[in-house]
Amino acid sequence: MRNLKSRRYQKNQKEQISSTNEDGILLPISDKDAHCTSDKTIIEKLLADYKQHKTPSELGVSVGIEVWVQEVNSINEITSDFDMDIYVTELWVDNALRYDHMNPCKYNLSLSNEILEKIWKPNTCFINSKMAKIHQSPFTNVFLMIYPNGTVWVNYRVQVKGPCQMDFSSFPMDSQTCLLTLESFNYNNHEVDMRWLESPTQPPLTLLKENIQLPDFVLTNYSTYLTQVVYPAGIWNELTMTFTFSRRYGWYIFQAYIPTYSAIFISWISFVIPERMIPARTMLCVNSLLAATFQFGNIMRNLPRVSYVKALDVWMLSILTFIFASLLELAVIGSLTAKSDKAAAALAASESRRHSSISNANSSQAPPSPKLCHHNARESSPHSCRLYGSTNTDPRAKKRILYSPTDGTLMPSAASPTPRQPERMMLIEAADDPKPPIWRRIWRRKRRGPSKPWTTEQIDQISIYAFPTTFAVFNILYWGYYLTRPS
Repeated sequence: MRNLKSRRYQKNQKEQISSTNEDGILLPISDKDAHCTSDKTIIEKLLADYKQHKTPSELGVSVGIEVWVQEVNSINEITSDFDMDIYVTELWVDNALRYDHMNPCKYNLSLSNEILEKIWKPNTCFINSKMAKIHQSPFTNVFLMIYPNGTVWVNYRVQVKGPCQMDFSSFPMDSQTCLLTLESFNYNNHEVDMRWLESPTQPPLTLLKENIQLPDFVLTNYSTYLTQVVYPAGIWNELTMTFTFSRRYGWYIFQAYIPTYSAIFISWISFVIPERMIPARTMLCVNSLLAATFQFGNIMRNLPRVSYVKALDVWMLSILTFIFASLLELAVIGSLTAKSDKAAAALAASESRRHSSISNANSSQAPPSPKLCHHNARESSPHSCRLYGSTNTDPRAKKRILYSPTDGTLMPSAASPTPRQPERMMLIEAADDPKPPIWRRIWRRKRRGPSKPWTTEQIDQISIYAFPTTFAVFNILYWGYYLTRPS
């Protein structure tokens, strides 16, 4: 037992203890220093005459700031902020806490936050934070270390919520920028000169994890800069951290874009359905329109209300426009089909009446011969004539004349047979005007335009090629613009 105590004593006596010279360089304490000052004694001596509210130097104090990012917890688009856990390091020199002349047993003192409350601090704060608190798991996460040359090193583990400059014009292919700004709340830059703690090997802002990813975002860039802000009480140094998050839009591809692709493809099926199946074509287009509208509202419900147009707005409104155009095409097809049915019914009724009148005429008396008609026409009029139903279709050459089957004479339509002479009137056509000049016919043909109307089959055939082609051009322009648009 005596030998064990002797070995321990010798080990304590030979322990290397460092001190610093006036230039701040660490120097080993020689082994001949048989006695060293304990931490408790050093703290009691340092705090005995220490003035907590006095700035360590009348010429001002230079405070170095360093930040380590532990984790990014969340990004909220509705409230435009982000939440993260960070370590904030403050480093300054306080000559009143110098103890290298006291022959310390250690070359640094690791102390609790209770000692920190008794010494001077630069009162650094997040000037733009919405919330900031020091972790209490399970105790206050504050680290304090004092070096023999009076250098004070303070480290806080903080949860902070800061603002984000949200811009949704490229949503969901957007990138968001979030900021955190540090400054001394009580001292301007003449008293406390706050600077980023630069070093050749380590930047002032460091990530403790290689990749910081969230379900919706991934941290793509971060940087620091210093600005000077003028207040009525003086000029303050502001240290700003910038974090750039790019959205992971894979979820929106599956939840927004692919369903709308399906909706617009389904609306195009109506182009190959026969034009007589109007209810089926209407059901496809209307269901596609309702599905796209519901999908659009479901996504927009989780986003803030902004007054500008987002990339997803452009997409959804274009999809609705294409589906609405399919409905318009269906309306044109329905209108042409109704007109065709109406014209067919009118033609069938006209043919039925014509055949009925011819049957009645044939049953009562045989029609006159063509020779008699031409002979009588020469006697009564210098123009030629023919029976109703002949091949003369010029509407300008029609004239109603009466034909008397008893004597084969012709008379104008203004003349009426006497009651004493029962006669049967037949409608014939007479060419009373000569053919108009050729220039007039060409002019009338140009004014009338194409006389052959479009059929429903032609419109459907054009739509089958026009709609997909236009949609493909829109996709090239849309994705080419928003995927290459700078953030």
